[in-house]
Amino acid sequence: MSTPRILIVGGGFAGLECAYRLERRLAAREAEITMISDQNHQLYLPLLPQVAAGKLTAQSIAVPLRRLLRRTTLVPGTAVGVDAAAKAVVVRTIDERLRTLRYDHLVLAPGSVTRQFDIPGVSEHAIGMKTLAEAAYLRDHVIGQLDLAAAAGDDPEERAARLRFVVVGGGYAGTETVAYLQRLTSRAAKRYPGLDAKEIRCHLVDLAPKLMPELGEGLGRKALRVLEKRGVEISLGVSVAAAAHDSVTLTDGRTLPCRTLVWTAGVAPSPLIATLDAETERGRLVTNADLTVPGLDGVYALGDAASVPDLATAADAVCAPTAQHATRQGKAAAMNVLSAIRGFPSADYRHRDLGLVVDLGGPQAVARPLGVPLSGLAAQGVTTAYHLMALRTLTARYRAVGGWLLNALAGDDYVRIGLQAGRSATLDDFESKEGYLSREQVRELTGK
Repeated sequence: MSTPRILIVGGGFAGLECAYRLERRLAAREAEITMISDQNHQLYLPLLPQVAAGKLTAQSIAVPLRRLLRRTTLVPGTAVGVDAAAKAVVVRTIDERLRTLRYDHLVLAPGSVTRQFDIPGVSEHAIGMKTLAEAAYLRDHVIGQLDLAAAAGDDPEERAARLRFVVVGGGYAGTETVAYLQRLTSRAAKRYPGLDAKEIRCHLVDLAPKLMPELGEGLGRKALRVLEKRGVEISLGVSVAAAAHDSVTLTDGRTLPCRTLVWTAGVAPSPLIATLDAETERGRLVTNADLTVPGLDGVYALGDAASVPDLATAADAVCAPTAQHATRQGKAAAMNVLSAIRGFPSADYRHRDLGLVVDLGGPQAVARPLGVPLSGLAAQGVTTAYHLMALRTLTARYRAVGGWLLNALAGDDYVRIGLQAGRSATLDDFESKEGYLSREQVRELTGK
């Protein structure tokens, strides 16, 4: 018999955990493991705002896949189509070539992309916070706005637009991003003789009536008070109606002068899911409780792109698209693939969420570990410990601790590195949303 081929799509929380567990459990002769990933690292997304603020370097939160995976073949590219009947995946490699990879067991963990709405100007003028490049670019852009505002002389309109930073989305990503942007800009302003930190306006906008409702009303109110005390303007029940290069118009009729619009208004499953002939729920691939996809032989789906039944909560609930679930689903998928290879029955995925943490910068945070509400220094301690535990390697933990200590002792240097200088830097420029194949194109390439 030929050696079973395991193909993993995605090198994020779910995909990396699955490959890592398979390597530890399977002998080399038992299976061939291949991973498709457009990046050669796992990005620890919760710390992206700290990279944008300069508290951590980009390398601190990017765990190289090859530090953890010793015998998995890494294919650098993006899966752009799946033919489940032919048991094949079409990959566009980073040099723009198309390859077809065959599998016996397929683990789909392609993740998600920033959710966009049909709002005039957003796709042309908004900056995302989903990738390492976006965080690095946002830092460059913000420091550039401070430089230009300081040199604007007596032009109050230009200064007002360059010194206003609007973040859309009141979830974890948006709340932490606006907290760290306020921290970055207020500290940087001290280095500019012509700027007053009181001129800077950080604005958080969200259509929901409450900030981070997942935390509970009490902690949500505390987070809101912390941000408002630091000068962050918060508009709830409001969204963006239109965006231009120098302004943002809100649905309540206000037009704000603004040169920086950060878009964190949710995520959507990878467009790869649309290439499969399978049931979806809100764009996520519907799975059985054991992570298998109904009707597709040998296919498992997990992470942000999968709608997995949440057996630990109420009936008919599905797992939230969080890093906690993705990591544990990766482990569960690995064990079920192992069982399939060795002829054992699969097991259902079941995991109760350990809690939520939100870093508001400095000593300020809110958290709900195991359902216990915390704020202030206690919450910051829990938040820091959680992030260190979640970083996959000792090297990454050392880099993070070293970065935090250096930033605390020496402060920041507000340097622009010139990322995307003179080139487009929109949401679509940093995230792979185009180039996916139709089902007919996939079948032509796979021979079915």
